[in-house]
Amino acid sequence: MNPLAPESHRFCVAPMMDLTDRHARRLLRLISRRALLYTEMIATQAILRGDAARHLRHHPDEHPVAIQLGGSEPAELATSAAMAADAGFDEINLNVGCPSDRVQSGRFGACLMAEPERVADGVAAMIARVSVPVTVKTRIGIDRDESPERMHRLVDLCAQAGCRVFIIHARNAWLDGLSPAQNREIPPLRYHLVHALKQARPELRIVINGGLNRVTQWQEQLHHVDGVMVGREAFYNPMCLAVVDRLLYGSVDPDPQTQEVLRAYSEHVAEELAAGTPLRAMTQPLFGLYQGVPGARTWRRTLSEEGRVEGAGIEVIERALAAVGYQSAPRATTGQIASTRSARYATI
Repeated sequence: MNPLAPESHRFCVAPMMDLTDRHARRLLRLISRRALLYTEMIATQAILRGDAARHLRHHPDEHPVAIQLGGSEPAELATSAAMAADAGFDEINLNVGCPSDRVQSGRFGACLMAEPERVADGVAAMIARVSVPVTVKTRIGIDRDESPERMHRLVDLCAQAGCRVFIIHARNAWLDGLSPAQNREIPPLRYHLVHALKQARPELRIVINGGLNRVTQWQEQLHHVDGVMVGREAFYNPMCLAVVDRLLYGSVDPDPQTQEVLRAYSEHVAEELAAGTPLRAMTQPLFGLYQGVPGARTWRRTLSEEGRVEGAGIEVIERALAAVGYQSAPRATTGQIASTRSARYATI
């Protein structure tokens, strides 16, 4: 396995179903050069028996980018991981934290915390097949059991199998009685258990997740753990990432501005429209771009309603801009985009 780069997990954007698709990841990468981005959770069955090319598709500009797999059969996980590594992903992450009924019925996600040996077998099988890092994302516990022993056993067995990075959502997962959305809000946050895990296992890289929406929180957590993972705040308020490179990584480059981000993303939209991708597939990541700006509601409504129309083009984005005080968004030329990309990847 390739060694992990220093600070590779210092700031991560969480895998989020129906949100962190390839278009959202392109937008987020324009805002932060250094954040580690994750795909949505992709079930091994979808890769092995579905449209693998679609599920594994990503753009070179997304790197560093990790894929999150959902599954429990070691052989299937190993084959899926090998396909993902061959496709160019920088990391393979195993989901041991999703509490949804659908995921539980497939015998993966948070219910696997009750089967730590099976999780470790899956991790070992993936590590044996790929040269990129294999990591685990889990919770601090399941149901109403608030003891940290289950988490520690899972981490220890996976560490013995060769895993060195653990992303811990600092809430229990309640496997019955709560929806996935409620599972992100109702079980109490217990950051101290994640801090204690890092203290007990200093040789492991521990990343904390859950309820971390402000840069001051990110900075505080980095006194206790190796990295922070941010979820829906990054999607619904993407410009919150504008300070990440400077404040968390020490970059001396100026923070990106919303207009320049939109210009670059518009280039992506134009390329995708030319390739036949409908505009509606690319507008959702833009909804929160002008969070807190007067006219933001009209911006979102215009993108949502007009972006769904068959044959809608980039002019919809330009009309939406009028709601936030701009007449048009000058489009970056291909040469400008290429220059920006070159500078970006020279720093990674």
